[in-house]
Amino acid sequence: MNDIPGCHDERHAYLGAAHDANARRTLWVVALTAVMMVVEIVAGWWTGSMALLADGFHMATHAGALGVAALAYRYARAHANDPRYTFGTGKVGDLAGFASALVLAVFALGIGWESVERLIEPRGVAFGEATLVAVIGLVVNLASAWLLGGGGHHHHHGHDHGHGHAHHHGADNNLRAAYFHVLADALTSVLAIVALLAGAYLGWGWADAVVGILGAIVIARWAWGLMRDSASVLLDTADPDVAQAMRSAIEGAGDAELVDLHVWKIGPAARAAIVTVSGPASAEAVRVRLAGVPGLAHVTVERR
Repeated sequence: MNDIPGCHDERHAYLGAAHDANARRTLWVVALTAVMMVVEIVAGWWTGSMALLADGFHMATHAGALGVAALAYRYARAHANDPRYTFGTGKVGDLAGFASALVLAVFALGIGWESVERLIEPRGVAFGEATLVAVIGLVVNLASAWLLGGGGHHHHHGHDHGHGHAHHHGADNNLRAAYFHVLADALTSVLAIVALLAGAYLGWGWADAVVGILGAIVIARWAWGLMRDSASVLLDTADPDVAQAMRSAIEGAGDAELVDLHVWKIGPAARAAIVTVSGPASAEAVRVRLAGVPGLAHVTVERR
């Protein structure tokens, strides 16, 4: 490990409070998804169901994306105290989340294109066998969503290290990406089941293509939302509410004026800030006032 001058210890490991638990959940989901992926691809080829085969390859794509999420958790933990990362590795999950969002978007385009092709050229399907496998796939997807959803609510604890550290609730975009992937899997399984049943009992061969297009639209919306939120973190976008709360805390006593402010996320539940103030208030007094602002984990105060 390269030695870099300066203090860097566990106080700068701004990982989410449930980081390790989320990592374990993600590994379980990777295993479940990989097994079901193989089953659906083999069954799709055997039954001639393009819906099932597409869902299987869709799961293969997601298994890879979920693997990236699991690696992101592992990397963030392994390098949490690496002095090269002066603000910790809390944003590794956002990087993985953005990559997963891109995969979701590509998949949405692919399934939409394939659905349009099926609408133009319908194909024969062994509906009964394909429906059975699709139902099993849905059960696996719901189990995976339950595993990941169990990490959606955590209790965070606040503590002080002299920097004005305070950890509060924050979104884990890596876990959110994994959760969206299994929800997308569940959605495509439901749509496949609906299409297969409609084709088998109503003779609606076009239903497979129509629900595929609808599914692509929904998944694309999920991908856009995740891409927007994770990109916001990666680009160090300031939360207007947090910035206003900091301004109010600094200027509330009337003895300090906020001259310049930089605030950005460094982890799922932590933000860093560089504050420049003028007025008679001391830097320490300003730091104490900011300790009450939710999510501020590392604050540097400059006086002008």
